[in-house]
Amino acid sequence: MSDDNQIYIPPSFFAVYSDARQRLSEPIGVVRARYEICEDLANHLVGHAQIQHHTEVPVESEILRRIHAGLATPEAGVSAAEAAWIVQRLAELLGWQGPELAPDGD
Repeated sequence: MSDDNQIYIPPSFFAVYSDARQRLSEPIGVVRARYEICEDLANHLVGHAQIQHHTEVPVESEILRRIHAGLATPEAGVSAAEAAWIVQRLAELLGWQGPELAPDGD
């Protein structure tokens, strides 16, 4: 078994790439690579969110909504579903409640 197969991908991320019948819409290698990118980005954003919380924006949900708005731009390089997952994962890493995101991603 290769090291790539040792990466645990949580069900919440599989849901980003699954259809209504629970089938992946992309090959597992693509899903694994995208998961690693999204997980790394969520971990990287922890420090940024903490700084924002202690210096500029004391409301956790507002910080998360602002980060989501940034991730929702085409320049961010992630899909709308990935952006929502990253923000939820970031909230989990920080121990904050995830924000309510509108169906269109806002």
